[in-house]
Amino acid sequence: MLSKIFSKGEKVEVPWTSLTSIDQLEEVDKKSKERPVLLFKHSTRCSISAMSLARFERSYGQEASFKPYFLDLISHRDVSNAIAERYGVRHESPQAILVKDGKAVFHSSHMGISYSELNDNAH
Repeated sequence: MLSKIFSKGEKVEVPWTSLTSIDQLEEVDKKSKERPVLLFKHSTRCSISAMSLARFERSYGQEASFKPYFLDLISHRDVSNAIAERYGVRHESPQAILVKDGKAVFHSSHMGISYSELNDNAH
């Protein structure tokens, strides 16, 4: 009952695309020319990363202006390193990087990751 009073409505599942190889960064660059792309770097060993991810997923909305990609950086450290090098953004975890036209245009980390701020910067 109380959850209905305080709920913002239906929960929207984040349509994550898993980032598992460095080759996919070419796809990210290509797609970012049509629509901004979000790279969400998550550590499965970090409680702060888990909280940040849960907070992001709770606030995710259907009106997202970006295509979301998810990176398990423990399993794919090479991809994480390639992202830092390719987009010139120092590695942090958790981290959200917004890519437009093949360039990082906004990034945030830890509890600074905000769906609404990412969505605003995607416009």
